[in-house]
Amino acid sequence: MTNKIIKEALTFDDVSLIPRKSSILPSEVNLKTQLTKNISLNIPFLSSAMDTVTESQMAIAIAKEGGIGIVHKNMSIENQKKEIEKVKTYQIQKIPKPTNTNKDANEQTAKAFVTNQYIEEPVTSKNVEHKEDFPNACKDSNSRLRVGAAVSIEIDTMERVEELVKAQVDLLVIDSAHGHSTRVIELVKTIKNKYPNLNLIAGNIVTKEAALDLINAGADCLKVGIGPGSICTTRIVAGVGVPQITAICDVYEVCKNTNICIIADGGIRFSGDIVKAIAAGADSVMIGNLFAGAKESPSEEIIHNGKKFKSYVGMGSISAMKRGSKSRYFQLENNEPRKLVPEGIEGMVPYSGKLKDILTQLKGGLMAGMGYLGTLTISDLKANSKFVKISHSSLKESHPHDVFNIK
Repeated sequence: MTNKIIKEALTFDDVSLIPRKSSILPSEVNLKTQLTKNISLNIPFLSSAMDTVTESQMAIAIAKEGGIGIVHKNMSIENQKKEIEKVKTYQIQKIPKPTNTNKDANEQTAKAFVTNQYIEEPVTSKNVEHKEDFPNACKDSNSRLRVGAAVSIEIDTMERVEELVKAQVDLLVIDSAHGHSTRVIELVKTIKNKYPNLNLIAGNIVTKEAALDLINAGADCLKVGIGPGSICTTRIVAGVGVPQITAICDVYEVCKNTNICIIADGGIRFSGDIVKAIAAGADSVMIGNLFAGAKESPSEEIIHNGKKFKSYVGMGSISAMKRGSKSRYFQLENNEPRKLVPEGIEGMVPYSGKLKDILTQLKGGLMAGMGYLGTLTISDLKANSKFVKISHSSLKESHPHDVFNIK
């Protein structure tokens, strides 16, 4: 049996970062990071491709702050395309080729002009204010907000990809619970063969071998995490997964000398976990739970015992699979709900207000961590950080203790 146990593996609560001599103040650090070789983010945050986390409203909100949202695929192709278009046409500040229409132009000609010039609403003082209010926004070369979309392995996947490309989506995420599947690898090859310039993220994975195979297939970025999410039960139901810090470290060993970036997906509960994920080798983090309670998430609001909550549903839950995420868990052949094997749960999270305020706290924690570690950039944080393994007693010591009425 001993030769079956490869090594000990660790997650966020098992480690702590060692502080270093530093002359850097938190306010001086730079949170800009690469998502792919062609796309950079001004903050290292993505909103998860979940149907209770990211649709156009969330994608717009996070892009305005410098991150990017991934619109989920639990909807028709046409509806997902419309969600992407809402983001790409939101308060445009730059007209690629300013020009005028003929004064005698008919309605059809005018509509064609508007479409060709990317104008979906009048350019007003509100737009200018938007530009000034959000100088950190994640934008494309035409000053439009960036957005991504999730796809999975289904009969109509390439049709979905084609329509999303028409909507000028900035990147696609092949969203699968097991990214080291031959079907995922073949889909990466198929998409990149047809759209070689399309930014493509693939996952989810947790091993060096998976990283190598997806890179060789053409993936531009890798998403790491099997089972760490708060509403994911894959490790319990299937007995499979690797603790997140070890998974990130292993994939980083493959990616560190390439231009392939890493997204740490799942398990983020505190801002300190973000610092740890990046220190382990991630370039950015994907967040579901902490964003599900935001005003901008598409989930329904619930009043429970006089307090406001929002629903948070795992994509591996029965209800999410019935809405369209069966393919993520390779259960497309199961058409009867009673035959579906869930790898996620449904719950609710406290309502947490505007995404901007949530991000302020998460960014603040990340910047504080970088100050302690003497790292000015995300790249420095990845390259110059070391962990110590901690005991259960150390973890208890790390959290507030021995006081009452904590505020």
